[in-house]
Amino acid sequence: MNAGPALALPPAAEARRPLRIAIVTDAWRPQVNGVVRTLTETMRELALAGHAIELIAPERFTTFPCPTYPEIRLSLAGAGAVGRMLDAFRPDAVHIATEGPLGWAARGAALKRGLPFTTAYHTRFPEYVRARTKAPLSWSYAVLRRFHSAASRVMVPTPTVKADLEAWGFGNVVLWTRGVDLEIFRPGPRDRLKTKPPIFVYVGRVAVEKNVEAFLALDLPGSKWVVGEGPAMGALKARYPEASYLGVLQQRELAEVYAAADVFVFPSRTDTFGLVLLEAMACGTPVAAYPVTGPLDVLGDVPAAQSGGAMDEDLRKACLAALEIPRERARAHALRYSWAECARQFADHLRPRD
Repeated sequence: MNAGPALALPPAAEARRPLRIAIVTDAWRPQVNGVVRTLTETMRELALAGHAIELIAPERFTTFPCPTYPEIRLSLAGAGAVGRMLDAFRPDAVHIATEGPLGWAARGAALKRGLPFTTAYHTRFPEYVRARTKAPLSWSYAVLRRFHSAASRVMVPTPTVKADLEAWGFGNVVLWTRGVDLEIFRPGPRDRLKTKPPIFVYVGRVAVEKNVEAFLALDLPGSKWVVGEGPAMGALKARYPEASYLGVLQQRELAEVYAAADVFVFPSRTDTFGLVLLEAMACGTPVAAYPVTGPLDVLGDVPAAQSGGAMDEDLRKACLAALEIPRERARAHALRYSWAECARQFADHLRPRD
């Protein structure tokens, strides 16, 4: 018996209906970075809200090391293999998180099947490519513009990134904010780092695009720490032996490091957001950064007297100014962000437009 066409749900019910969401990403564990953290926390919140998630990540395929960054494994999957996974899951929505080989394969599979999909712009790849190869920004942005052009929506973390992409000719750009786990990242004992105060800390990937040397070269009182791994680590250790170095830490250990620091230093000029800024402030640690995309949106969206950090083109001045910021003010700044709101925005962007 033919049941006939399904009745359309009213708008309010449609907005609450759980979705079957396929998320495709080239960045996944064991990588430790902002993309992986964002996807992990967003998927956790989506599952709590009743959505079904199918993760398509490199671990499900044969991989090879990324040129110049062997710690990252890239997938050899083609559109056919990804397409078969999409066919088996039958998603209501497809989200392509990265512009790597797996992302391109998913893009091809979705277009072949007429499946609408969203994308995200997590990383300033054109600026990274230019830092490593001197290739013109226009070349890289042209490739990324083609990748994202077929997406129903391109999710970005801040208004500044949205304006930048629109200036490069990207369309359908929408905001998807970030959050912080306020239970893990919170003020605590301050005795983890036993070096001369004041203690300045950098946390993140140790690579040329992160500009870590700009921090290590500063003439600052006290001591400096670098937490993380990456291809530039060996050279920086040799050049700056007076600094202290830790590898990759789990979140609770990382919270102890943030809490022990007097200032968190964020020297990157190319990040789209910088989750570590929120993590540090959630632990009560003021931050110092350049006034660029990421810090401008995270720190600059409140009056200076309420900010949890300091920004200056002279990074040393920013570091010294951050020393004067009360730790309770830094924590209060971070309290404005939640992963639940991040996931709500994400799910809303997946639903068809009215």
